Order: sequence, then C-alpha cells, then structure tokens
Amino acid sequence: MMAEPQRVIFNNVSKRYPGGVNAVDGVSLEIAGGSFVALVGASGSGKSTLLKTVNRLVEPSGGDVRIGDARVDAVPAPALRRRIGYVFQNVGLFPHMTVGENVAIGLKLAGARDTAGRVAELLALVELDPALATRMPDALSGGQRQRVGVARALATEPGLMLMDEPFGALDPVTRDGLGKAIRALHDRMGLTTILVTHDMAEALLLADRVLVMAAGRVVADAAPRDLLAGRGGAVADALVAVPREQARRLAALGE
Repeated sequence: MMAEPQRVIFNNVSKRYPGGVNAVDGVSLEIAGGSFVALVGASGSGKSTLLKTVNRLVEPSGGDVRIGDARVDAVPAPALRRRIGYVFQNVGLFPHMTVGENVAIGLKLAGARDTAGRVAELLALVELDPALATRMPDALSGGQRQRVGVARALATEPGLMLMDEPFGALDPVTRDGLGKAIRALHDRMGLTTILVTHDMAEALLLADRVLVMAAGRVVADAAPRDLLAGRGGAVADALVAVPREQARRLAALGE
C-alpha cells in the first residue's frame, strides 16, 4: 500500500551562497498531490537547488518548504528523507553491496528484517529480473543501475518522488524507455513526482506541468500544450525552440 500523494508548497524560498549568488530567489508555488511536475532550465538556473530544499539536502536561506501542512524542518532530516523517494543521475548504489541489499537499505533502516520478498517485488516493478538481486552493481548496465535506484527509492512506499537529472548519463534509447517507465509508475502508484531536467523535450513528454527556471526564479509555469503554443514567455520559448527545430530538421531529412 503506497502512501498518499503529497502536496508540496514553496513559500518565498531563497538560497544565497557566499559571494552573493542567489541560486534560488524568492520562489513561491504549490505542487498538487498526484501531479508530475518538471523543473527545466539551463545550468545554474536553480532547478536542482530548489528540488533539494524539499529533502533538505539544501537548507534555504529564507522562506520555508512544506509537505502537506508540515514544514520539512519540523523533523530530523534522516526521518524526512525516509518518507521521500530520491533518484539522481549517478544513482549512488553502494558498490560493496548486492543489488538486493541496495534496494533494501531503506527497509532495513526502518526496522524490517525479512526483505527478500519485498526486494523481488520492487525489482519486478521496475522491470528487472528479481534474480538480479544477488548481483553486484558493477555487473549491471547503466540503465539497469538506474532502475535499481528507482526500486530503492520506492521501497519505503513514499508519496513523493524527487528526481534530479535521473536519465542524464544514459544513452538515448535507454533514457527514453526509462522515462516512459517512470511515468507509468507515477500513474500506477499515484505519486507526486518532481523531475529536474535540462531537456525540454523530456519535460514536455513526461510532465503534466512544466516550471521553467532562470536566475533562481520561476519564469514560466504552464502545461506542455501551452508551452508548445508559445504561451510561456521568452525563456520558455527558447527552450521549446530546440526540440521543435530538431523535429523540423528530421522531417526535412525524410522528405
């Protein structure tokens, strides 16, 4: 039984670093429970920093973040993170532990003892052979390792999934397949998912709502259809123009 999808609220959130850099600059927005939201922007736009304020890998300099009605800093960070799924580009599997041990680590921390059955379910959920549980991470492909990371993130039955450039190191075919699998898992489990990506095409294809960031601020907040129609403003239009131009050039090659 999965947890209820979680609403996430950013209330005037800022993050300033020494030297006066505003990585996040007064962001206020609400993400509805059960939605799939993509944070998009160029490198340095603040999208990953904003995402990490949710699980307190980054502590805001100002403002606050809430999950439901509770501030994220109302509980110790380790307890908070056990309730949130988190997947990032380099996976972060422990190389000295088997696949099964990696998937089960959150369950063990929560006090579970017999985890083999749950691990097998989770591997099947992310379309991996449960027999891979006994393998070491270095025996897997990059796409398989990323799926193991997703299984680990889902192990504690979170209602909220944070994904920070999870497909960035993968080849295009693997990336596309894993993106579809993530979207299917989101729908099947009723998760709230926040995906950080620099790839506008990926955001448009996977998300219900796209937030475009620049210089630490949200400069566009729209559905994919509205962004494609040019209703997101100049920064969003520049990002949308890239996949649109690629599609035009590919069409021209086929003529």
